[in-house]
Amino acid sequence: MLRVVGRRADGYHELQTVFQFLDLHDRLGFESGPGPGISHLDPLPGVDPEQELCLRAARLLQRTSGCREGVRIRIDKRLPMGGGLGGGSSDAATTLVALNRLWGTGLSHQELTGLGLQLGADVPIFIHGRAAWAEGIGETFSELDLASPWYLVLSPACHVSTAEIFAAGDLTRHSPRIRIRDFLAGDRRNDCLPVVRRRHPQVARALDWLQPHAAAQLTGTGACVFAAFADEAQARAVQDQLPDDLPGFVARGLNRSPLLEKIGSAAS
Repeated sequence: MLRVVGRRADGYHELQTVFQFLDLHDRLGFESGPGPGISHLDPLPGVDPEQELCLRAARLLQRTSGCREGVRIRIDKRLPMGGGLGGGSSDAATTLVALNRLWGTGLSHQELTGLGLQLGADVPIFIHGRAAWAEGIGETFSELDLASPWYLVLSPACHVSTAEIFAAGDLTRHSPRIRIRDFLAGDRRNDCLPVVRRRHPQVARALDWLQPHAAAQLTGTGACVFAAFADEAQARAVQDQLPDDLPGFVARGLNRSPLLEKIGSAAS
């Protein structure tokens, strides 16, 4: 669910949205390096190192804390890039949380969340790590205990620019606010969906293909689309019918992020 309920003086949009996690995720590794250097062991193809979120997160933490240690970061990329699944944001959040421990910088959860917000509006939810109703620009959370369905996620071969969608003249910007109970009762509107559908035929095709099988939804601004199923067998049965040129995967919904589980295991 993604409702655009207003626009602030600084240009950011006021939102109401809901976040839930998946049990499919990128994997990150961190190796302490000699000196203060920060680098990728395997740079992501086509990504400017100056703009890559993990490196920016590490540099921001280093600069804020005054830490003089360095790190080499490895990313095993499993989520589609630019699909609206929060892969880059979750990787940045993981970098902040992991290096806060590895470097012993001692920043609080609140301080890490503040750093995350400097990197992007979706980073704080991955530091928070629990399914949530969100407002503001997506950084004010009320935790939710959601069902944990199996999702079939389709990944059309296109990239949707979030900035482009939020700048679109035909985007609804003043949807009426709803309450959590309205969402739980079934109000799953995404104000970005009509705009994305008009601009990206590949996304429209994925939505139209999935809709006869279950309620098709858009991941934020896309490009991925998804539907929820009661069990894994149902989701995989629909996945087996996918056209060869429309990739997709099945994953379970989670109310605690894999990062929280990993950090908890490391601390025990």
